[in-house]
Amino acid sequence: MALVDDEARRAEGLRAMRIAMGVRPASGRRLSGTAGELADYEKAGVELFTVAELYGFDAVSRLGYVAAHTTRAHIASGILQLYTRTPTLLAMTAAGLDDVSDGRFELGIGTSGPQVIEGFHGVPFDAPVARTREAIEICRQVWRREQPLEYQGSHYTVPLPPGAGTGLGKPLKLIDHPFRDRIPITVAAIGPRNVELTAELAEGWVPPFYVPEKAADVWGASLRGGFARRDPALGPLDVHVGASVAIGDDVAQLRDLDRPVRALYIGGMGARGRNFYNDLAGWFGYPDAAARIQDLYLSGKKKEAEAAVPDDLLVKTSLIGPEGHVLDRLSALAESGVTTLTVRPVAPDHAGRLRLLERLRGLLNRL
Repeated sequence: MALVDDEARRAEGLRAMRIAMGVRPASGRRLSGTAGELADYEKAGVELFTVAELYGFDAVSRLGYVAAHTTRAHIASGILQLYTRTPTLLAMTAAGLDDVSDGRFELGIGTSGPQVIEGFHGVPFDAPVARTREAIEICRQVWRREQPLEYQGSHYTVPLPPGAGTGLGKPLKLIDHPFRDRIPITVAAIGPRNVELTAELAEGWVPPFYVPEKAADVWGASLRGGFARRDPALGPLDVHVGASVAIGDDVAQLRDLDRPVRALYIGGMGARGRNFYNDLAGWFGYPDAAARIQDLYLSGKKKEAEAAVPDDLLVKTSLIGPEGHVLDRLSALAESGVTTLTVRPVAPDHAGRLRLLERLRGLLNRL
């Protein structure tokens, strides 16, 4: 079952699935050592480079570097965490990156979770859905520059009202004229209310991991609710899904490389009763495994937690296997509405990664 309405996609002439890649140098390497590789990936068909932030280096600095070393591919934050920046700073940052990239930037935002927001940034994790809505609305007002910014929300009020500060604040308009007054916004969302909001307001959506056969059961109602209020000017929702890629008759064991990150998120990214990724694994049909992974991970048994990740989940969330299998998985992703595929080519060297990208592009052309 498709997540995105087929008629709407045809009416808007939605492009074929595009290939994206995350930019994160391997341990011990500097980003400056990858400039030539970025150009090669772009030539091999990568249409979008994303830069994550997590609790490492900031994404903005690296996005500027990627923009300077690419020419056609879009660049995206994947993601900037809402609680770490004011909505106006998000808007300013996005406008700046869109300017230095000549209109190639896509603003990826999300709330992250309490473990990072409260544990690393030291600010309360509250009202994630409402804050996402208000941040999107403020960003778009800033970019349009129709009038000095005034916004009255439940969580953000600009300027500060009387009694909330010195009283000297006044409405201001962004000084610079943005390259575009509509920068695409992509939201990382898991829960029903946040996914519904994303379908209503955003150009794109990033689920954390994705089983196409189950996606409509998990998110279909939320997406339909959001689409019912969606402005047609936004166009169809761009659905971003990530997957490791290896193509061959003897590569199945490479799926095990995904075990550590699956165990980390399902088991360790949050507390008992407050782990969105653990919830998602349950919704996808693995509730017992999700509970066991969490028990093991929170007990310090990380390797055992990794071993408890179901093989079936690894198969369905990766693109690793013989060519026919990978083509079948691509078909399932396309049929469910995926439009941007963020890949991690699993190969021992740069040349091998390029060959995988070229093979993947050929398979996508066969869909």
